[in-house]
Amino acid sequence: MATTLAELVQRRPSRADARRNYDSLIAAARQSFAELGTEAPLEEIARRADVGIATLYRNFPTRETLVESVYLEEVQAVCNAAGEVGHLEPWEALLAWLRRFVTYVGTKRVLVEGLNRDSNTFKACRLGLYEAGAPLLSRAQAAGLVRPDVAIDDVVRLVAGIAGIGSTTEEQRDRILGIALDGLKRAA
Repeated sequence: MATTLAELVQRRPSRADARRNYDSLIAAARQSFAELGTEAPLEEIARRADVGIATLYRNFPTRETLVESVYLEEVQAVCNAAGEVGHLEPWEALLAWLRRFVTYVGTKRVLVEGLNRDSNTFKACRLGLYEAGAPLLSRAQAAGLVRPDVAIDDVVRLVAGIAGIGSTTEEQRDRILGIALDGLKRAA
């Protein structure tokens, strides 16, 4: 059983045509789950991906496997974003990654409903997020910009809580997030 995010990513097919089908199915499932929930008809997902139902089942033998794979893709994108912001100043890099994380939290709610939270996939994804964000936090702490008593687990839970409260607008969510993140700053 896979225990790290890197091992989970190995599920992806390597042949170009199989990879295209896989990617189409992931995109169609992401859209369908967002619109219809994780119980979206698999036939509808295959239709949106422009593949047959047999291709869906060949890639994802169960609904749970499909939901996990979409979740994995979302987590991988957030982890990759940590590397993409590394060139920014420490505080700006941390903020940029956390903003991307907020977007992810908004999409993950539907997916989490269909996931087994005790699964290796769920645990590996959580660990992957912590490993991606920890260097950004450490860099901001080393620059004297963030309180030294803050851990990545604290920051992830803080931001996830804010993203999950259901703000009326993105502007309100961003304002609340800004207020909370100001609390991370080291006192002058």
